Amino acid sequence: MLKSAFQRGVSLIEVAVVLVIFSALLATVMPEIRDWMQSLKVRNAAESIKNGLDVARMEALKRNSTVGFWLVADAGSKVPGNTCALASDSPAWVVSVSNPGGECGAAASLTAAPQLVQRSTALENAAGLSVSATDSAGGAADRVMFNGLGQVLTQAGIASIQFIDLQASSGSTRRLRVVVEPGGAIRMCDRDVSAGDPRVCPVL
Repeated sequence: MLKSAFQRGVSLIEVAVVLVIFSALLATVMPEIRDWMQSLKVRNAAESIKNGLDVARMEALKRNSTVGFWLVADAGSKVPGNTCALASDSPAWVVSVSNPGGECGAAASLTAAPQLVQRSTALENAAGLSVSATDSAGGAADRVMFNGLGQVLTQAGIASIQFIDLQASSGSTRRLRVVVEPGGAIRMCDRDVSAGDPRVCPVL
């Protein structure tokens, strides 16, 4: 009895052709997938930083006193611990009343220094990101303090964050910015959209 077309096996040549086609399709879409993943990392990091700034501002309003947002880096962990140092080029952050350098792993407290409120997690500190925090003059900045009215506190001799720019370290992905306005308003914007787009960055 003759076997039907559905009963006969697949030849080695047919398998090879399918693999070649699949490889070609994969090579075509891989750059787009990579760029999408990198853009997602940038978006998540920008949202994390914005959320941290919002927490700092709301805590200052709640306490009616000064609370700071600090960018930190910890070579030993993605979660800021007690080997952390202030850094203007890191996506990791801490919200506390006083300088958390070397004390980012402290328990949350209303009295014990650095009076830590909250810190970023490992998931929010993605690798492969380029971060640059600057003050209004374009100089590097690693902190911003909010007063009891939720406004940015200006301190003589200390640079205060106004812009935090984020993008992937490699590839052509979106470039986002977190803006801290002097009045305390915080917003996230896209550096590559044109005027008239609701995502455009404000001119301060």
